[in-house]
Amino acid sequence: MTFKTSFFVFANLMLSLVIVQTILCSPVGAQESDEAAVDDQLWCQYEGESGPGSGLNIVLLSGDEEYRSEESMPMLGQLLAKHYGFKCTVLFAVDPNSGDIDPNNQNNVPGIEMIDDADLIVVGWRYRELPDEDMKHFVDYVESGKPIIGFRTSTHAFDYDDDSSSPYKKYGNRSKEDWVGGFGQQILGDTWIAHHGDHAVESTLAIVDEENKDHPVLLGIDRIWGPTDVYAIKNLPDAAQVLMKGQVLAGMTPEDAPVDGTKNDPMMPVAWLMQQDSPQGVTRRVFCTTMGAATDFEDPDLRRLIVNACFWGLNMEGLIKADSPVDYVNEFKPTDFGFEKFKKGVKPADHQIDISK
Repeated sequence: MTFKTSFFVFANLMLSLVIVQTILCSPVGAQESDEAAVDDQLWCQYEGESGPGSGLNIVLLSGDEEYRSEESMPMLGQLLAKHYGFKCTVLFAVDPNSGDIDPNNQNNVPGIEMIDDADLIVVGWRYRELPDEDMKHFVDYVESGKPIIGFRTSTHAFDYDDDSSSPYKKYGNRSKEDWVGGFGQQILGDTWIAHHGDHAVESTLAIVDEENKDHPVLLGIDRIWGPTDVYAIKNLPDAAQVLMKGQVLAGMTPEDAPVDGTKNDPMMPVAWLMQQDSPQGVTRRVFCTTMGAATDFEDPDLRRLIVNACFWGLNMEGLIKADSPVDYVNEFKPTDFGFEKFKKGVKPADHQIDISK
């Protein structure tokens, strides 16, 4: 090969490398790289651009077999980021083999370490039993005294076998000796007791408790209807402020009449809040509602209740407004509650959207 030929081969090779580098560094190349990263990501993040929540991180924890928190949490994260400027991260129960969202998987939550940087968490778990190294992130958060929002099955977020040797076994809803009732009763106010309303037959109408009707978390809220039934509550501490009580309806529409008899006399609490001392000496703010199926969130007042509770939890209740936006950012058509009704083959990336549009 002559020197001239060698020179042209070398020059063409260098030109090819420059072209490749240019493509990769171009907006199109960068976009393709970003899209590939999102496709591989096992959680969702929505970055708020501006608003009162700017600079604050909310982590939303989905993972229940029945009430479709894997659908409601992305919707809430999008709403909180778009309308209020929070950075919202949604974590899912994920099948480690397929990468699909699988609410039946009780021990794999990719990205759980992001709780460490959260300013507030929203919990929708049911009967989880995480590996100890993952559970430690959650326990450290709880003990930090930072605010916690829980709904529906979060009252029984954890379940440990009786022969478990985990140091976090006391968080399970079957806990008796150390923490009676586990995380649900000790932190949120109560654990799983029973269905008070007839499940999937008697729906819920949440009514404001007159004693606390002026609480800022209730701003802009009248009544909330949801197709889920009222949960039984019997261990709520005296320190809890009951914001709403659940009227058991005789059917599955908001127009149905209340049932007669003892189910509504007295009515069960369905939303309350508490302030608690934490091991770090910080006063923890806790809000819990036993409503919270994805279909319950079709009522805008339930979305407003959660938004207001987030602001209260973060000591920002002065910014709560009765007419603050709670409209969907993306289309939301929730799946009915029920076991084995979750949408198969859905990956976390399928919930990732650009909220700036």
